[in-house]
Amino acid sequence: MYFDPMLIGPTPILDTFAEAFPMRFVRLIITAVDDYWLNAALGDFTGYSASIIGCDAETGVERMLDPSETCDGRPGAAVLAFGFSSEALGKSIPGRVGQCVMTCPTTAVYNGCATDGSSETIQSIPLGKTLRYFGDDFQKSKLLGGRRYWRVPVMDGEFLVEEKLVVSKGVGGGNIILQGTCPEIALAAARRASEALAPLAGVITPFPGGVVRSGSKVGSKYKGLAASTNDAYCPTLRGRVETSLVDGAHCSYEIVIDGIDEPAVAAAMRIAMQAAAGDGVLAIGAGNYGGKLGKFHFHLHELLR
Repeated sequence: MYFDPMLIGPTPILDTFAEAFPMRFVRLIITAVDDYWLNAALGDFTGYSASIIGCDAETGVERMLDPSETCDGRPGAAVLAFGFSSEALGKSIPGRVGQCVMTCPTTAVYNGCATDGSSETIQSIPLGKTLRYFGDDFQKSKLLGGRRYWRVPVMDGEFLVEEKLVVSKGVGGGNIILQGTCPEIALAAARRASEALAPLAGVITPFPGGVVRSGSKVGSKYKGLAASTNDAYCPTLRGRVETSLVDGAHCSYEIVIDGIDEPAVAAAMRIAMQAAAGDGVLAIGAGNYGGKLGKFHFHLHELLR
């Protein structure tokens, strides 16, 4: 494999690009009486949402919020949820909130997407407008500052939920792929990258712990399967397929990044590369499909310049 001389410390950065896709996203502000119940709601809401290859949405905690930052002065978190269309989000998000947040003691949910031009607004999807029916005609609404909220009676009082969520344009599938001399070194590098991205506003890493072990390629030998294992990065298949692993690499991991816009994804990819580089990390590259499928191309060398 050809190495360009660009380095971060001892780690070569391959002269390649990540190919990402236009997506739609909503931002929810979820609050609860304390961190215990907030984390319980977040864990359930963000479950089974790593990739829309098989999930109804890609979700993750954007960042934790101080009580001074939330609508109700309680502990909270900003959560991002991505899908390929507003319609898809309109189906998946009310269901996730209804099953995973309304059921969790003390929670409330608010729209977190600004409409001040910081992201391009598409439309809105119903949230409380749908979930209110659970109140069986005992629900009540309140209009404050031009925003409508619903109070749904539940067994510990009321579940407060905003009527709708603003949908905005986003970017899904920014990524880096790192290669290490052994699993221990590669995993430590992947964790450094994931942890460096965790506090950033505007991005999420939707896979478990922010790290992907089962990177995929488009298509399969099996009819009807949209994606299958990225064999070029599987160390056990070296010698059987055309490998993308560099000499000495015995493990690779991918960090996938969804963001609210191109600058957010670009900044996150740059930070991820800088955090992942180190001794035993033999190369950092990215996944693409030849530039034919995704609208957004993030060239690694350009990001670092």
